[in-house]
Amino acid sequence: MTLSLYHGSVRPMGVRRLSAVIVAGVMALAAVLLAPRPAVADTPWLSVSEDGYASFTVPAADVQANVGQVSQVVIEGNFGPSSAWAEFGLTRRGDVWSGILGPLKPGLYYYQVTGDDTKGLKDPTNGTTVASKPLWSTFLVAGDSARLLADAPEGQGGKVETLAYRVKTEERSALVWTPAGYSAKGGKPYPVLFLQSGTDRSATDWLDLGRAKQILDNLSAQGAVEPMVVVITDGRGPDDDKDLKDLRKAVGDAYHVHRDREHQAIAGVSEGGSQALRAALTGPGQFAYAGSFSGLLTEIAGGGPGPRPNPGVKLVRLYTGNVTDPAYNATVRLTKALDRARVRYEFDGVNPDAGANWTAWQENLIDFVPRLFRKVSDHGPSAGHGPLKGEFTPPAAGTTPTPFVSEGGFVTFETTTDFTNAQHVTVWANTAPGGSWLRIPLSREGDRWRATVGPLDPWFYYYKFIVDRVSVKDASNPTKVTTEPTWSTFLVSGERSRLLSDVPAGQGGKVESLTYRSNVANADRTALVWTPPGYDPNRAQPYPVFYLQHGGGQNYTDWVEMGRAKQILDHESLDGKLVPMVVVMGNGNTSNFNKELLENIVPAARARYNISSDPSQQALAGLSMGGGQTIGVLKAYPGRFAYIAAFSAGFGGGTGVDVAAINSGTKLLRMYVGDVTDFVNPSFMAGLATMDSLGVHYEFDGVTPGPHGWDVWQKNLIDLAPRLFKR
Repeated sequence: MTLSLYHGSVRPMGVRRLSAVIVAGVMALAAVLLAPRPAVADTPWLSVSEDGYASFTVPAADVQANVGQVSQVVIEGNFGPSSAWAEFGLTRRGDVWSGILGPLKPGLYYYQVTGDDTKGLKDPTNGTTVASKPLWSTFLVAGDSARLLADAPEGQGGKVETLAYRVKTEERSALVWTPAGYSAKGGKPYPVLFLQSGTDRSATDWLDLGRAKQILDNLSAQGAVEPMVVVITDGRGPDDDKDLKDLRKAVGDAYHVHRDREHQAIAGVSEGGSQALRAALTGPGQFAYAGSFSGLLTEIAGGGPGPRPNPGVKLVRLYTGNVTDPAYNATVRLTKALDRARVRYEFDGVNPDAGANWTAWQENLIDFVPRLFRKVSDHGPSAGHGPLKGEFTPPAAGTTPTPFVSEGGFVTFETTTDFTNAQHVTVWANTAPGGSWLRIPLSREGDRWRATVGPLDPWFYYYKFIVDRVSVKDASNPTKVTTEPTWSTFLVSGERSRLLSDVPAGQGGKVESLTYRSNVANADRTALVWTPPGYDPNRAQPYPVFYLQHGGGQNYTDWVEMGRAKQILDHESLDGKLVPMVVVMGNGNTSNFNKELLENIVPAARARYNISSDPSQQALAGLSMGGGQTIGVLKAYPGRFAYIAAFSAGFGGGTGVDVAAINSGTKLLRMYVGDVTDFVNPSFMAGLATMDSLGVHYEFDGVTPGPHGWDVWQKNLIDLAPRLFKR
């Protein structure tokens, strides 16, 4: 047998250089999108802000040089719900492909750059490596919950070596971690943990992706674990008693360790977890401690341990992710088998926020290792983990409209049979932090493609399938978006999404179409009008009126179909938060919005509805392009609308602005914008500075978490509507 230092990713090259590019300034981060420039050899493709926003800037020339001409570039990584693998699409701006994703939770992320679905390349500016995945790079988002994943203080870490040994006629190797201060001679021998990978994973993954060295170093430095030796093997074995016996002997010969069962533990991920349970519960007793991380064992193999626990087994602890983890159902079956056999075990509970991935297994290792070779008082599940609730079984293919929303916010997407011969199918949806968009890969199941995603927070979601880079409508979902024919929508119910849900039938307001003649477009056009519950066309006092505009590429239908304006207004009205008002959603796609609004939309609304013409009883707001149009009306006709708001739109320049007229004629000027993932954020902030310098009175709601999208604008309307006509 031979020993050598492991140089894989214990301290990956380039980590310090990566951390050096972390940027704290929100404006500087967003500016990457608005003012891209060609990257030079040493310009990082990735920068990560202190608050967890990952900004990617990939030179188009580098992509072409490596994989040829491409029509799209994505960052593939563990960014999805439950840390699932997902694709984050970049936008071509000038000479770079760029995009900002976040805020990401603290933790380790791994990614690669991919063009046109199949053309992968590694980020050459990130020196981190994943030995088993040559195209992958990693980065760590710091935070208290990820503190054990960071490098231990200098001098306090252990050492990782490679141990070569022979099984029969085959040469094999394992990685061995020894704690700081390990002594090969003298003193008490060390207990041993054998830590296994799954059959499709490498031993090095425990270091590169599982952060096992950092976890063990930090726990050891804190005195949270017994000093031990940890032996890491890959998923090719040992999977029988002979292989395991040879490895144990090799470790015993090379290291100052105990050889008895009482001081030996075994754990593993996926099939490695199943191997660990078999080794502890069947055959001759070899281990006193066993941990199964997303293990796939469903019954007690080899005849089982008998009616009572195997003598000498001190701990069997099971771990599983949520229903997206293939081990979830396996764990349900295994716990029933163990209960029938009266085998004592501990269950860490269902991890609600992770599936079968390294995010979950890092947490499993952190929980498991402090329980070894010592007495512990806590035998229950980890904080926030829940019970098993029976097996998870989505409806059979083709039996239900999609998506199918299960308890807890798990959503199963499924295509029709039209794409049997497709090569790459994803579901594009606003499932990223703040409502940004990710593409979740679907798997082929028979003649359909399917995936279960989640948990998704209660909210309103929209999505489309992307089949071999072509957008496709979910034909099984009857919802529609007029301006985006391939989009479909669904709602995950819950208190957080209550204002976006339908009110009980008959209790809400009404939405009607208003047709009017446009002298700008020289055509008949349409607006949608919401009237409040109990609207009285003959009321003596006319109703206040709120003109609400859409954005570029949208239409008068979008605030109802995508913005959930009816649901928001219905709920806030029934909750007693709104002054009864009429809301007019007009068509802003025009060459002269000021004229369209004042000469066409407003007169048509007044002719049909009992609404006020008093400026103090009129409001105007819009999103993006509609927000810019709103500010344009404010500048051109100050005081015409006493209530003004702009969503994701800046004030612009100050030339010719009648500040006195705006301040005297406007009761409320309220500004909204998304975070750094909203591409207008820099120009918006510049507009606030202009308003400050001019002395314009306004309110700023603060940054709304999320991108230039409906998640942000729905929240903006929820905030704005109750403020209208109360001053």
